[in-house]
Amino acid sequence: MDPQHRVTITDVAREAGVSVATVSKVINERYGVAAATGAKVRAVIETLGYESSLVARSLRSHHTNVIGILVADFEPFSAELLKGAAQAIRGAGYELLAYSAGGAAEELVGWERRYLSRLSGTLIDGAVLVTPTVVDAQYGTPVVAVDPHTGRSGMPTVDSDNLKGAMVATEHLLSLGHRRIGFLGGRPDLESARLREEGYRAALTAAGIAIDPELIRVGGYRPESAEEPAHALLTLPERPTAVFAANDLSAIRTMQVAQRLGLDVPSDVSVIGFDNVPESGLASPPLTTIAQPIQEMGRHAVRMLLELLSGRELDMTHVTLPTELIVRQSCGSVPAQVGAPRA
Repeated sequence: MDPQHRVTITDVAREAGVSVATVSKVINERYGVAAATGAKVRAVIETLGYESSLVARSLRSHHTNVIGILVADFEPFSAELLKGAAQAIRGAGYELLAYSAGGAAEELVGWERRYLSRLSGTLIDGAVLVTPTVVDAQYGTPVVAVDPHTGRSGMPTVDSDNLKGAMVATEHLLSLGHRRIGFLGGRPDLESARLREEGYRAALTAAGIAIDPELIRVGGYRPESAEEPAHALLTLPERPTAVFAANDLSAIRTMQVAQRLGLDVPSDVSVIGFDNVPESGLASPPLTTIAQPIQEMGRHAVRMLLELLSGRELDMTHVTLPTELIVRQSCGSVPAQVGAPRA
């Protein structure tokens, strides 16, 4: 058979010397097929590598036994979450479909509605939505949200303790003697970004340090959008001695900007991030960060979804997982003298 040819149910019937109806009965485990004939058909299916399409499967049984992980874009956070989701689904009798339409800027708001309308009913039985923009919609299929833009709603949700994590990050810098601490925030429309800024502000206020609006910039969670505000912070006439970036990718870009300006990290400026994606430990220097249990968030979201698909009620509809300070080499004591960048 042509290796480029997709094996069909007709191919199986022809090879086994039976009708298409008989093959269909065997596939769907229906009565009316002799044991020997069934064994022969199953052997041919195995030999030819036949697999019915998800659409055909759903039309027959109204189930695909597939769950979707839907993301606006594939980046380090969603990649780590997928690892946890894949671990949770093992042995559950479901397959996993990861889907993104590319993260086009013009489609950022409401992307999850469009993605679900394409997949639900015929390709997936339920979905985990990663950082969805809309959580009050009725999707018509079981759904669990991870780190939704607007925070908790009636939808089952998994997130991490962004507020406490940000407070711990800022307190760590304060413990090293820093008092002029810059903050490179995330996307303004994302609840996690709001909570991380709130934690930064709360820690400074508790330490008796006035909030300086000049030290707060929007980084947007992406390296390319963090470049300009990081440069602006580090070239202030009285620049910060430390920067808390609201995610690791922005923190890593901040260190790169500092180094291009002739500043040493951490001798001249300390940098701390948030997430603990694998890139943080590989940065130069390795990045001190707040770890949120991203893989566990993926595992927990999938377990919640499987509970919903089984018809059982959830014990908890909102789960917030703890964060943890990971100390590496990007933070040090406040410099004795703070001057302008050397280049």
